[in-house]
Amino acid sequence: MMMYTDSSRGLNFAKDPAVVRFHDQYYMYYTLNPGKAMPQTVWGIGIARSEDLENWDKIGDIEPVGELEAPGICAPGAFVYDGKVHLFYQTYGRFEKDAICHAWSEDGIHFTRNTTNPILRAEGEWNNGRAIDADVCVFHGELFLYFATRDPEGEIQIQGVSKCPLDGEFRRDSWKQCCEDAILKPELPWEQKCIEAAATLCRYDKVYLFYAGAYNNCPQQVGVAVSEDGIHFTRLYDEPVLRNGDPGSWNSSESGHPYVFEDEDGRVYLFYQGNNDNGKSWYLSKVEIQFENEMPFVKKEEA
Repeated sequence: MMMYTDSSRGLNFAKDPAVVRFHDQYYMYYTLNPGKAMPQTVWGIGIARSEDLENWDKIGDIEPVGELEAPGICAPGAFVYDGKVHLFYQTYGRFEKDAICHAWSEDGIHFTRNTTNPILRAEGEWNNGRAIDADVCVFHGELFLYFATRDPEGEIQIQGVSKCPLDGEFRRDSWKQCCEDAILKPELPWEQKCIEAAATLCRYDKVYLFYAGAYNNCPQQVGVAVSEDGIHFTRLYDEPVLRNGDPGSWNSSESGHPYVFEDEDGRVYLFYQGNNDNGKSWYLSKVEIQFENEMPFVKKEEA
């Protein structure tokens, strides 16, 4: 079983994975904590590379740049378009002012910022303005970006969506919010007060949206909904498609913050974070997702 963490800053810590295939290798981007050994550091994004999706080697960090990113950056979403890796990530530590930024890279390691950053904030009276946990997918010829925000009181985490032309620039003035209310908000008991970390897959002319329900370690678990237009979603199950682990297992505190990656052979993997110490450490792993009658499920591991 894949198990990855980053100890470069004095803790075992890797959260919020995003995976792409680029130049015949796999790149994984993830949230990196400020750490204990280097108190001058802030939240950043780590980069790991793999040839088989199982064994990962760290190859770099993306450090904050400029005043906007000074408190930190995290929670990347990624996709490859026109020979470049495009990263959509959030500012950190500004609470309701946190927003989505964009950068691109020709080698998967060194990134150039979008000059119009931040490219996206939540709009409307139904939210408090923040936009975090970006994930993107190409659907019906446009780029859809899903983000988490909160209700006006800042207590309930909910989901929104915007879209823009697939032009490779993704500038701030290109984005149009597609919803006038939350597209998903907590309704089921296990979701508690939070739906976040949208992870999308386009298949059967639909958008499948895997999401994290409940705040970290409450426990956070993964659900799934589906849409025919990318905006209006219906849950496929009342229970999590991926649960936290049994007591004593590595992910007993949570299985959270999913990311869906479809490989060139059509196989689909759900990457996610977990821990068993209520958030003192964080590890990344994956499961394979399969479909039956257009319904996704987690493939059982062979004994």
